[in-house]
Amino acid sequence: MSLKKTIANYFDDEKGNAKGEAFLEYFISVLILINVLAIILESYQSIYTKYKFVFTFIELFSIIIFSTEYIIRIWVSDLIYPKLSPTKARLKYIFSFMGIVDLASILPFYLPFIVTLDLRIIRLLRLFRLLRVLKLNRNFKSLAVIRSVIVKTKNEILVSAILVFILLIIASTLMFYIENKAQPEAFENIGQALWWAVATLTTVGYGDIYPITGLGKVMSAVIALLGIGFVALPTGIISSAYIEEIRNLKKSQQCFCPHCNKEIIE
Repeated sequence: MSLKKTIANYFDDEKGNAKGEAFLEYFISVLILINVLAIILESYQSIYTKYKFVFTFIELFSIIIFSTEYIIRIWVSDLIYPKLSPTKARLKYIFSFMGIVDLASILPFYLPFIVTLDLRIIRLLRLFRLLRVLKLNRNFKSLAVIRSVIVKTKNEILVSAILVFILLIIASTLMFYIENKAQPEAFENIGQALWWAVATLTTVGYGDIYPITGLGKVMSAVIALLGIGFVALPTGIISSAYIEEIRNLKKSQQCFCPHCNKEIIE
């Protein structure tokens, strides 16, 4: 087996080397989590000043690893997608969702060397390192179940989102006409009423904008009660689909005796 084929087996998410791929998955995943932790700790000025060298080392080490991984994945794409030409296979990876995430997680480090940017923009671009968390989607198979559930229930979730959006528009419009004369500074326009509708429908209730008229209070109560059901609807859809997906996954992993039809427990 050629060196390229051996390396490709470590990066093929579908049919790679089991032990080698598992080690690579855990190594990359741990490195991602270390990066996220570093971002959080860097926000504490006292910690960052004291351990600046450690944060710099983590950044450089991570950039080397993630850049190498990105280049290797481009290199072996023609083996991972053998039905495509080498150029199309590489383009498929580069423009795939995870390919874009891989590039976005390293691009902020290299960008200042290519173009001159304001230092504040460079600091802001470093937040893209959080995109490395999305790579856990590739490195943990269990997250693939969640992605599958979302894909299967996308139509139901979309319908729920549209219903919530319609309710928000109706509620904010009605509340604007009900409360505008009583408190024009709070409900100056439908946009401000929409902020109230979001806070009420999600049952957050910040209290910065609230109705003072009798009709407005009744309207607010109705919207709050409707919000309990409508906002929780997508959660119920996803939860139900997730349980069903786990049940199907367990069934597919079960083995039954061909003679007695009893489950074989290893």
